[in-house]
Amino acid sequence: MAQSTQDFVPIKEIRDRVVILKDNSLRVVLMASSVNLALKSADEQQATLFQFQNFLNSLDFSLQFFVESRKLDIRPYLALLEEQQRKQTSDLMKIQVSEYIGFIKQFTETTNIMTKTFFLIIPYAPPTLTAESVGALRRFFPWAKKGEDAERGALEAFEEHKAQIEQRAGVVEQGLASAGVRVARLGTEELVELYYKIFNPGELEKPAVIGR
Repeated sequence: MAQSTQDFVPIKEIRDRVVILKDNSLRVVLMASSVNLALKSADEQQATLFQFQNFLNSLDFSLQFFVESRKLDIRPYLALLEEQQRKQTSDLMKIQVSEYIGFIKQFTETTNIMTKTFFLIIPYAPPTLTAESVGALRRFFPWAKKGEDAERGALEAFEEHKAQIEQRAGVVEQGLASAGVRVARLGTEELVELYYKIFNPGELEKPAVIGR
């Protein structure tokens, strides 16, 4: 039986800025700024590295660093320039904008301009109950019901696990701030966009659709 693409995607859903994998573990994704050590003095470099080392040593959970490198899509900028060119009333300005567009096209065709984005993925694996444990709980709590009660219990469990992973995110944010790194947590829509681009890299090569 042929498998669908969804079978190869480990994500079950994205809810309240939290990624829920098919094994019920959770992920929070932070986007981090970069630090240019070359612009710092030797003492500042040592201090930054020392703070970052202390941050890593203070963690009692795993942390994944992910660097996304993509070729800069210059097409929206070119479309904006072409729109501005059409609005010009001076022939001289139209010629200058046209020459500038030609320069940008030639430059980007001969030079790979890459953009880098830095992410941190924070994991949390909730404790699991075995079938024997579930059976024992039902014997101790025979009034437990299914249906709405089960849904309410699942929601409460998610909120509890969400609080745990958000606490980890706070630890990471504070630790990186001491090293001069700013972070921003990705929202639900941003997570959907990020994972869509990761699992559909070919979409970036399609012609840009520019509304007029």
